[in-house]
Amino acid sequence: MTTPLILAALGGIATIVVLIVWLKVHPFLSLMAGSAVMAIFAGVPYPDLFKSFTAGLGSTLSGVGLLIILGAIIGTLLVSSGGADVIVDTILAKTPLQRLPWAMALIAFVVGIPLFFEVGVVILIPVVMFAARRANLPVVLLGIPALAGLSALHGLVPPHPGPLIAIDALGANLGLTLGLGLLVAIPCVIIAGPLLGKVMAKWVPIEARSDLLGSGGPAEGAKRPSFGAALTVVLLPVILMLARTVVEMTGAEENPFGAALVFVGTPLIALTITTIAAMFMLGFLLSKTRDEVSKLVGSAFGPIAGILLIVGAGGGFKQTLVDSGIADVIAKGLADAALPPLLAGWIVAVLIRLATGSATVATITASGIMAPLAAGLPPTHAALMVLAIGAGSVFLSHVNDAGFWMVKEYFGMSVGQTFKTWSLMETVLSVTGLAGVMLLSLVV
Repeated sequence: MTTPLILAALGGIATIVVLIVWLKVHPFLSLMAGSAVMAIFAGVPYPDLFKSFTAGLGSTLSGVGLLIILGAIIGTLLVSSGGADVIVDTILAKTPLQRLPWAMALIAFVVGIPLFFEVGVVILIPVVMFAARRANLPVVLLGIPALAGLSALHGLVPPHPGPLIAIDALGANLGLTLGLGLLVAIPCVIIAGPLLGKVMAKWVPIEARSDLLGSGGPAEGAKRPSFGAALTVVLLPVILMLARTVVEMTGAEENPFGAALVFVGTPLIALTITTIAAMFMLGFLLSKTRDEVSKLVGSAFGPIAGILLIVGAGGGFKQTLVDSGIADVIAKGLADAALPPLLAGWIVAVLIRLATGSATVATITASGIMAPLAAGLPPTHAALMVLAIGAGSVFLSHVNDAGFWMVKEYFGMSVGQTFKTWSLMETVLSVTGLAGVMLLSLVV
């Protein structure tokens, strides 16, 4: 029975790769088709072909989907109110010229917590261009630290879709993953950002483009939030979820205060509280009407529709892997290969990332494959498995990744220059993330 199940997995993954890479089919339909092919090869009766897929899609959207929606609302309010601009402007105003690369990494790290990667890029690229022109510095010197900060948070730290998917699939603790993810992300950003950017700026000493100095903030003359208010909205869900983790690890959840912290630190509650706080601090307190705030909240849903569909389909694919017994067979094969589980998770994510170009698809597929192995891990190592897969999912962005072309066009680089900067940065970030995970596994 083992060989047919392995062939079923390979057939499903190959279908996804072919559809996404060569036929340019949307990842949602590709994941759906891959699940069907895998179920057929695994001997699932035709009437039940999509039974596991629909069950997995529903359970994923009911959990992870809600968190992504709330995160999108918070990000939209942060951008539209000018809160993101305030954080950027405040940090830049207090930074000496020679430390601008480090400032850009810090800005990306902070605003990258609640914002999706693509949104963060759109916000920060004009800032990078302006700062590089003002300081007469190569744009790569400031751009790489900003991209490293955004990419590290995107791959390693919830509430970004990738980590949330892996947490759900592997049954990891969200607060614990968040805390360990921030620990791993810091050296990743430092090494792949300011330190590597200094070298890359010598390889690709291009100037900043002058036509990307727009802003995604509020209309001219509109009230903007204070730095403290904007930073509070960014950090509130992090603080609430980390507080819950500390309470649970110290066994203090039995007393009333500890129980209250456990409740408000539940991911859905923490993000709901933050969403309400954002509506007031970045909306009503800035003299926006209820109708204006409602429209801003509504505008957050359209851009994430595709993400939600892919995430849901990923949950369906993962459930098909699990219910057919394929995940157990692959996990047993990885265990028999005597590879450390964390390294195995990273390698699986890397291979799928290289094949499909999608960090999200890599995370979804690798999480489904590694779920049986993660079931026997202690909570800290289950969280580290999420981070290992997340680190693998950003490895070597190349021509089949939309992010590759996004960075190329924004920075006005050639394909070769993009490989020497963005692609190399992603690879260094991925390997540094794996190293951080493996080191943490020795002490936690």
